Amino acid sequence: MNSTSTQKHLSDAVDARAPEPSRRFCVAPMMDWTTSHYRYLARTLSRHALLYTEMVTTGALIHGDTERFLRHQAYEYPLALQLGGSDPAELAHCARLAEAAGYSEVNLNVGCPSDRVQNNMIGACLMGHPDRVAEAVAAMIGATRLPVTVKHRIGINGRESWQDLCEFIEKVAAAGCRTFIVHARIAVLEGLSPKENRDVPPLKYDWVYRLKQTYPELEIIINGGIRTFAECDDHLRHVDGVMLGREAYHNPWLLAGVDTEFFNAPAPVASRHQALRRMLPFIQAELDRGVYLGHMSRHLLGLFHGCKGGKQFRRHISENAHKSGAGLEVIETAMSLVPEMEVRAEPA
Repeated sequence: MNSTSTQKHLSDAVDARAPEPSRRFCVAPMMDWTTSHYRYLARTLSRHALLYTEMVTTGALIHGDTERFLRHQAYEYPLALQLGGSDPAELAHCARLAEAAGYSEVNLNVGCPSDRVQNNMIGACLMGHPDRVAEAVAAMIGATRLPVTVKHRIGINGRESWQDLCEFIEKVAAAGCRTFIVHARIAVLEGLSPKENRDVPPLKYDWVYRLKQTYPELEIIINGGIRTFAECDDHLRHVDGVMLGREAYHNPWLLAGVDTEFFNAPAPVASRHQALRRMLPFIQAELDRGVYLGHMSRHLLGLFHGCKGGKQFRRHISENAHKSGAGLEVIETAMSLVPEMEVRAEPA
């Protein structure tokens, strides 16, 4: 899948087929948020952060519009495809599809707590079935040359002891998985909404640190509630990588400091205005193929978070991007409401 001429500034930014992407800094898979339009913004701000797709179920890939669900562009690499499912044969088939499509990694979701996915044996409920996860992971590893990783919770209600977590890790590792992305909360499968499951169960970062101490041969990535680079640095003293979710979405300018802070590489952009200008040809190309401006502009609302004029920027887009025929003029006018300053990306 090749980038268009409007995306050439990103085309040489990353190794499109790196066999083992760096997971030192990752942006979490988030439903409705980590779409291709958000990923373009994220890649404009950081060339090295590992990006993840939204979760795609095996059923959608096998029985739905496979091409649409797999569609991405080379400028997004390094990019991991997150799968939701539990049937080993289906997951193996989808892992082969991921490799053929050019993804950098395939990841199994064992962390989503929503009722809808539980009913299909997808997500966090699989923490209660480590043998099934191990069988699925073994099938995926046997089907692809891509790295196969697992994103999971530290437990679920009813199976939330340290021993339960170790049993899960040991069985899945024995199946061949070497990378575990650990959301440092349990998931409460009854009585809490998915949103509440991101905030209510207490964070237990020390459990994730302890996993790395107990299984030093495994790659352990920590996730959950991380907001600043200072916090990332603290975690990286104990684990191999960090994964940020909501903060990377609501305050995307944070990503502009990632390459300097974590990869000893220059920042790809020097200001928020420069980043947004680089996106304009991409936005126009998407408009030309019939994508509504509001589907893209919603991912830009946090770009000027904390800046003078940032609220006006957000308001203008929110009030105008949904209108019939809305085009680049909405973004350009909104950008003009924010005083322009060349501010180099600094660590948060």
